[in-house]
Amino acid sequence: MNQSTVKKELRDRYRRERVQKFIPSNFNVILKSPEILSASAICSYFSYAEEPSTTEINLAFLKDGKKLLLPRVNGVEIEWVQWSGEKSQLKITKKLTEPIGPAVTDLDDVGAVVVPALRIDQDGYRMGQGGGFYDRALPSINGWKIGLVHAGELTSQILPREAHDIPLDAAATPSLIVRFIR
Repeated sequence: MNQSTVKKELRDRYRRERVQKFIPSNFNVILKSPEILSASAICSYFSYAEEPSTTEINLAFLKDGKKLLLPRVNGVEIEWVQWSGEKSQLKITKKLTEPIGPAVTDLDDVGAVVVPALRIDQDGYRMGQGGGFYDRALPSINGWKIGLVHAGELTSQILPREAHDIPLDAAATPSLIVRFIR
């Protein structure tokens, strides 16, 4: 069985498990991390359905005066758009909430990136939804990369990897942050 098939089967299983075990939680644990505290600009995302919720942390970033960049799908790429917190600056495309406005092309000031994941393994590799958007976007951002997962979604099992997969620097559950050693 090839890696793509294995990943697809794992994603399907992880999605089913997430729905069965879903408990709404916040991820405020990351707000006190030195990497987040020192970041003047942060890339995050709008969570949906059973994904780890980013609502509270996104609002906290804005309250702390941080520049908040959110993703918008453009073809097969993510472009980042600054969001001020105004709901009028949002549109819903299928199940995604995306910001409206010009794309930010200079990401040099981004100190941290909050990334969605279905699972994250002990080496910092994540299993995402399968579009490859973050694996294409992350190499162009120098900031600290942290994935959000629910309790029980950090795994000691090595996830299947392909050449384009990008490891994260850390993972967060609602109660802890795990930093990966490279």
